[in-house]
Order: sequence, then structure tokens, then C-alpha cells
Amino acid sequence: MKRTVLVAVSVLAVTAGTFAQQGGAPAAPTDPALEGALAAAPRQLKDGATVIKWKADYTYDTLRKGTNRLVCFESSGMPGQQPFSSECTSIANVDRVAQNLKIEAEPDRAKRTAMVADMEKSGQRAKPEFGSVWYHVRGPNREQARPHTTIAVPMATSQSMGLPDNNKQGGVWIMDAGTLTAHLMIPGS
Repeated sequence: MKRTVLVAVSVLAVTAGTFAQQGGAPAAPTDPALEGALAAAPRQLKDGATVIKWKADYTYDTLRKGTNRLVCFESSGMPGQQPFSSECTSIANVDRVAQNLKIEAEPDRAKRTAMVADMEKSGQRAKPEFGSVWYHVRGPNREQARPHTTIAVPMATSQSMGLPDNNKQGGVWIMDAGTLTAHLMIPGS
């Protein structure tokens, strides 16, 4: 009996140690201040994501330092944003996000388009990390928010990627092909 208990305790100890080493420790309860920012995060990356809060001048405060390369934030109600808006992407894209938020705050579409063109032409436009995923959840409120996922492929074209540059075939396609804004659109996401 003692030997059985000892073996059982040993197996549990080894299993728990392996589980913890593989990052499988149970997640801590979610901080309510972080919930909105993490709404767009994939479940398997959420616990290790960095969470930031944008300021009016497009700088940010770090609310939680992460352990992976995902950064998440809420932009609900900011100029040009939906009433509920949560986004996650690679930490390498933070400068690009700041530019995007500033551009999207301009209410005139023609001026936004000109701002992007001018930044790209002058070399001031921050380049997104090639292959980085952009996870969005946006809508009139959290309950009605819809997910949308894109993948950054700056400067990619139909020829370089072997994908169409429109949605007529119903599959993945490149939007804004040949620009720093080029990204893969994923239907249904």
C-alpha cells in the first residue's frame, strides 16, 4: 500500500512538473481591466500576450508584460474606431499600429488615403512584420462584435504569392497588393 501511494505521488509530481514546464499551468483569473484588450486574442496565446493601453498622443502604457510576441489592446471609442474594438498582433507591429490609429482618426477618407500614400512615398510608413497575424474583434458593442483576421504580407503581389488580388474566387486573396499595406484577407473571419 505504501509503495502504491509513493508511486502515485511520484507520478503526480513528475506530471505536474512537466505540465508546468510546457506552459500548461492553469491560467490566473482574468483581470477585468484586461478583458477588453484580450477579446481578440487566440485562446492559446492569450495568457502570454502583452497588453497595452493607447494614449491620445498615440503612445502607450504597458498594462501587462507578456511572455510571447503577441500584443493586444482595446481601441474602443477612439477616433475612427468602433464602439467596441479589440486588436492583437505581433509586438513588432506596434509602431505600425500607432500610425494606423492616427490615420484612422482622420474622418475624411480621401485625406486618410493621401496620408498613407505620402508616408509610403517618403519612407515614413512603418513596415509590418511579414507573415504577422492581425486579430480584430469589432462592433457596436462587445456582444455584437465580429472577428476578422488578416496576415501582413508587405509588398506582396498576386505574382509573388500566387494568390488573387480580389475576392471573386471566394478564397484567400491579397488586398492592397504591391504596397506596404498588402495583407491576406481570409473570408469568413
